[in-house]
Amino acid sequence: MTTWFITGASRGLGAELARTAVAQGDNVVIAVRDPARVPEDLGKASNVHTVALDVTDSAAIPAAVEAAVRRFGGIDVLVNNAGRGLLGALEEITDAEARSLFDLNVFGLIDMTRAVLPVMRRQGSGKLVHIGSRSGFEGEPGVSMYSASKFAVAGISEALSKELAPFGIQSMVVEPGVLRTDFLDASSLSLAADTIADYDGTPAHATLEWAATASHTQLGDPVKSAALIYEVTAQNVLPTHLYLGPDTIDRLRVKLDQIHDDLNAWSAKSAATAHDDAA
Repeated sequence: MTTWFITGASRGLGAELARTAVAQGDNVVIAVRDPARVPEDLGKASNVHTVALDVTDSAAIPAAVEAAVRRFGGIDVLVNNAGRGLLGALEEITDAEARSLFDLNVFGLIDMTRAVLPVMRRQGSGKLVHIGSRSGFEGEPGVSMYSASKFAVAGISEALSKELAPFGIQSMVVEPGVLRTDFLDASSLSLAADTIADYDGTPAHATLEWAATASHTQLGDPVKSAALIYEVTAQNVLPTHLYLGPDTIDRLRVKLDQIHDDLNAWSAKSAATAHDDAA
């Protein structure tokens, strides 16, 4: 029986993934800041164990992992799902706002992964599933800091997939597009506290205007998305990236075209920057 440890699982994609795993008869550890917010159906399931955990509290993470191991004997899949968004032009975002975002989206993920890896190394197996974003392969206006945090997640996951292969541990980053969850609500999304009027009418503030009207009308279905994440994670071999959603696929094609154009324009001169004796 597979044991999952899912952070940020009180709602949204994390809760749907927990429901999917529970329905398949797997054990699920739900890590949430406030256990009172765990949905009733998950809280009552016999194969669910809830731990109170804020992943930005690095000192509290080892105890949560130990509680999971005591309850189910190990951890087969860690899903680093906890995270939030931050909108605003780069110039508008303060250091404090950016650091707070990275504390959750990046350092919380790092600390959780560090805590679980000894368990997985002892087992000789394990799967890391990091919830990134389509903003993790394409920087977009108005989401520079969020995008930076998800680029970091993608880079960490790719490196881990190589570092951990000798131990039988796999790593995958899931890069969803916009999902119809609470992510665009104030509970999950922060706006730069100080806006600059010069950005009105520019792409950065157009993103803010879109976010203000798009909540709960997003394209992606979190139930279907969770089902696909579960299906892929159940495979023997994980892909390095799971590109999730039609909008992600569309934007990935745009990104690939951009890479192709940039490469073709300068590849010859770029290759010529090697030392003459390198050949």
